Amino acid sequence: MTEETPGFDEKPDVPSGATPDDAEPQAASEEGAAPAGDASENAGLVAQLDQVRTALNERTADLQRLQAEYQNYRRRVERDRVAVKEVAVANLLSELLPVLDDVGRAREHGELVGGFKSVAESLETVIAKMGLQQFGKEGEPFDPTIHEALMHSYAPDVTETTCVAILQPGYRIGERTIRPARVAVAEPQPGAQTVKPAEAGAEGQDASDAEENAGTKESGGPDEG
Repeated sequence: MTEETPGFDEKPDVPSGATPDDAEPQAASEEGAAPAGDASENAGLVAQLDQVRTALNERTADLQRLQAEYQNYRRRVERDRVAVKEVAVANLLSELLPVLDDVGRAREHGELVGGFKSVAESLETVIAKMGLQQFGKEGEPFDPTIHEALMHSYAPDVTETTCVAILQPGYRIGERTIRPARVAVAEPQPGAQTVKPAEAGAEGQDASDAEENAGTKESGGPDEG
């Protein structure tokens, strides 16, 4: 019967050809290799995350650019649609202007009666809903941008070029003038000076004072004492 020797510790298995001291450096190298592998793996993940962020930013910028282009496209389409509508309405109403002129002349001569009156009023109501506005009044200053002068004369009672008669009214849609008002204009008399009311009152006072002074001189003045 074999007795175990007290105090004897078993050695770990050592590969053949290696000394027991070689086992400790090998274990240390395996423990040091693990952190190095984790660091390289983390660096790879960070690089991939940066690539994903860059791609996301690029796609977001592309989406924002496409959205802005779409909004601009919608605004252009809406603007073009409104412009086409205005042109179509203006062309239609331009063809109706001679009819409106006939209605106006019939009204001036008292011939707008009966069924013709009802039709004329219905027509005027419809064109008013479409935005047609009539302009041009006697006594307003002449404006070459909205008036067309067909007759010219001089008048002593005007201080500037004035519309004294409306031969044909003008029509507009919004800010678009379809036809200028055809008018007769009058200008101040050549050589006439325009006197303001205040100046006219002062001149009248001076004239009355001069007359009073002249009367005093003719009467010889007050009697000497």
